[in-house]
Amino acid sequence: MSQHEQPAELKRTLGLYSAAAIVAGSMVGSGIFLTTPMVARQIETTGLMLGIWVLTGILTILGATSYGKLAAHMPEAGGQYVFLREAWGKIPAFLYGWVFFWVIQTGFLAAVSVAFSRYVGVLVPSLINMDALFIMPFNLPMTTEKILAVVCLIALTVFNSFGVHYGALLQNFFTSLKVLGLLLLIILGLALGQNLMGGSEASVLDWSMTLPEGGEAIKAGFFATVAVAAVGPLFSSDAWNYVTFIGGEVKDAPKVLPKALVLGATLVVILYLLVNVAYVNVLSLEQIQTVPDDKVAAMMMEALFGHTGALVIAVIILVSTFGCLNGLLLAGARVFYSMAKDGLLFRKFGEVHPETKSPNFSLWAQCVWAIGLTLSGTYGTLLSYIVFTSLVFYIVTMAGLLKMALHPSADFHMKNPLDYAVPIFYIIGALILSAFMLLSPETMETSLIGVGFTLTGLPVYLLWQRMAQRKKAAL
Repeated sequence: MSQHEQPAELKRTLGLYSAAAIVAGSMVGSGIFLTTPMVARQIETTGLMLGIWVLTGILTILGATSYGKLAAHMPEAGGQYVFLREAWGKIPAFLYGWVFFWVIQTGFLAAVSVAFSRYVGVLVPSLINMDALFIMPFNLPMTTEKILAVVCLIALTVFNSFGVHYGALLQNFFTSLKVLGLLLLIILGLALGQNLMGGSEASVLDWSMTLPEGGEAIKAGFFATVAVAAVGPLFSSDAWNYVTFIGGEVKDAPKVLPKALVLGATLVVILYLLVNVAYVNVLSLEQIQTVPDDKVAAMMMEALFGHTGALVIAVIILVSTFGCLNGLLLAGARVFYSMAKDGLLFRKFGEVHPETKSPNFSLWAQCVWAIGLTLSGTYGTLLSYIVFTSLVFYIVTMAGLLKMALHPSADFHMKNPLDYAVPIFYIIGALILSAFMLLSPETMETSLIGVGFTLTGLPVYLLWQRMAQRKKAAL
């Protein structure tokens, strides 16, 4: 590079529709088609089960609204990482980036790519074979399911390396398809089911908002049971913050990002609740609780249309997981780009391709580690460890919003009491959920492991800073 040549930078090209599509498209993966049975087994009543989805939906919208305030003030690449850095300093921001790279982002990519492969197997059973074709190093079996997942990760990384514009176009297309798919599921379930109208003798819907007396769940206590049951819906609704990662590539970002967050998150929350209403209109609570492999959407469609219905839902989930994978992959790489710009990652992560204006090294780095997790099969266990940790980072970020808004030297202030009430309500709700997750025997171990893994980034940060200081002193 010549002395006068400037390094390439990210380019602002995305509008409101593309930004909202990244919010909604990143949120809707395979979770909504699988997590409801987990909630039903914990809660044991129809009313409270739907109430859990309302509760987590409200939390999600509150979170998206608050992040809109932060994104309007700091419309930069990196999103939540930048918010944490500005509010609390580099150490919390680095710890977030640390666990984001090793588990949250790449674990999500691995899980969603494998889910995509499995539903390809539903449509084309001869293509997906769970038997090992050969054994890789470390005694890891290579199956056609893993091969297809890896191919999918590589193909989307190649596509997104041509620039954010192309990735956004693909995201817009698949988000539109998956919303139509969810609407189809809702319309069919509400129109053809009979439980809500009392037309089915096989199902008696219990609309109570309390746990049944004498049930197993009541032994753990109401709030503890609700907190554990909320893990699945929270996981299914996660990734609403991903659009903030591409803040440096959104046109008129201070205005567009808040709107995109609220619009995208609200749309998904409403769709999720209506999908669950469709489930209970067709299936009894017992059927939902005992569905094989938690495939409640497939059971609903099969109950209505037989084998054809199962194939239809497989297509919907394929579209959903592919679009989700693209949104996660597109946005997540910008976190590593931003960390490198701050000197907290190798400089290569912060490079932008001069022609495509895309952080291609970051894209490929996350792809390589996601492939490693896919091949090892450890992503599911890892993701269970960070549900609690992700919630804690959301709480810390919301507290950072209040800290910055209330600071005497703040260059932005929230205008009315409601602006303060939204993050406060989120913090209170999330603190209650996280406290019971930490205290519940079912989630205590995974929560503590997640915190422990996050803290392993602390000595890495200190070592990195020491190396940087030595390098600076040597110049």
